Amino acid sequence: MVSQMQSDKLESPRQGFDTPRFDPDVLPPLSPALETVIRAETVTIRYGDFAAVRDVSLKIPDHHVTAIIGPSGCGKSTFLRAINRMNDFIPQMSISGSLLYRGENIYRTRCDPVDLRRRIGMVFQKPNPFPKTIFKNVAWGAAINGYRGNIDDLVEKSLRQAAIWDEVKDKLHQSAFALSGGQQQRLCIARAIALQPDVLLMDEPCSALDPIATALIEDLIDQLKKNFTVVLVTHNMQQAARVSNFTAFMYMGELIEFDKTDTIFTKPNKQRTQDYITGRFG
Repeated sequence: MVSQMQSDKLESPRQGFDTPRFDPDVLPPLSPALETVIRAETVTIRYGDFAAVRDVSLKIPDHHVTAIIGPSGCGKSTFLRAINRMNDFIPQMSISGSLLYRGENIYRTRCDPVDLRRRIGMVFQKPNPFPKTIFKNVAWGAAINGYRGNIDDLVEKSLRQAAIWDEVKDKLHQSAFALSGGQQQRLCIARAIALQPDVLLMDEPCSALDPIATALIEDLIDQLKKNFTVVLVTHNMQQAARVSNFTAFMYMGELIEFDKTDTIFTKPNKQRTQDYITGRFG
C-alpha cells in the first residue's frame, strides 16, 4: 500500500515541485479577520530555462480585490494564470514552490485541473464570447457541468451580477457578437460567474475597452467582491488604485512589494515601488 506521505508527493504537470524553503514570517501580514484564499510560497515559474516568475510569496484574502501591477513582461499574467493552472497548456512550463487554494496545493496529483477551474474562474484581456446566443453563452458551461437548478434563473442571476441584464433581457436569443465590446466583456464575466466560482481571476479586462465601458467594468468589480474573491492584473495603476483593496507590485519576475492599496500608492516601503508609481520607469 502506498503510504500517505508518498500519495501526497507534489507534482507539476511537467516537473515536480521543489521542497519550498519557506518562512511564513516573510509574507506581508493580513488582518486576523481576513481569511487567506490563495497562498503562494516561493513560487517560481519557468518556460524552459527562462524564469518568468521568481520566488513569489504572498497571501490573497477572501472577498477582496487584489491587484497585480508592474511593467510589461514582469510576470504578473504568468502568475495569475498559474492560480487556475492555465499555464499547464504551455510547452516546457515548469513550476516550483507551493501554490495553495484554501490550504490545498493545486499542483498535487490529486488536484483535478478541470474542477479547479470551476472554482477559480477567469476573464481574459479581450472579450471572447462563444459563437452562440447571449443565453447560451451564460448557460453552456453550467449545463455541460451538470447544473440541476433552473437554468433560466441562473442565466438571469448571472447577467444581473455582471450588471448587464437590463441591456440584454429582451435579446437573450440573439448572437453575442451583436453586443458592443464592453457588453461582451460583461457577458464573459456573467459566463464565468454562472459556474458559481469561489475566485474570479481577471487579466487586464479593460485594456481593449473605451473609458465608458472601463468605468462600468470597474463599478462591477467593486460589486463582485461581495460574492467572490477577485484577483486583477492591470497595467493601469489608476485602475488598481480605484478598485483594489490590496496591491502586489512585480518587477522582472519578482514580487517587490505587497500591501494594502492605500499604502502602496501613498507610502510604499520599497524605493522601486515608489519609482514605478511615480512614473520614473515602467
